[in-house]
Amino acid sequence: MGFLSKLKFWKNAESDLPLHLRHGLLGERAARKRLKKLGLKFLTANFKSDRGEIDLVFREQDCLVFVEVKTRSSEDWTRPAAAVDARKRRLLSLCAMDYLRLLKNPHVKFRFDVVEVLLSESRVSEVRHIPNAFALSTPYRWG
Repeated sequence: MGFLSKLKFWKNAESDLPLHLRHGLLGERAARKRLKKLGLKFLTANFKSDRGEIDLVFREQDCLVFVEVKTRSSEDWTRPAAAVDARKRRLLSLCAMDYLRLLKNPHVKFRFDVVEVLLSESRVSEVRHIPNAFALSTPYRWG
């Protein structure tokens, strides 16, 4: 179930959401703000297909940027980007191809970025942008 789908179950104010969903929203907002500040043009959030969900989609000049946001309140065990493992990269790759098909298979460059959002006491303490964090998963190829 996608992030937005989970939110549909919650009819009350955002403050009534479970903590992990509030943190997820906070992380996505912080990531969107940071990428806009870097000059990327926001296209959509929470693009969902039958094969997965992409948190944010941006455009940077002639390149589509598919963004996975990882929000954590601690780095005690590992960096947030480490959660984007082979399985997650595969799902993001498939979902990105679905997005491109909706655009009628344009000849366009694209990349996958990860944004790590660190929280301290439920507030954003750090945002790290990792451009071109991984390539399209094999055996998938585009173009």
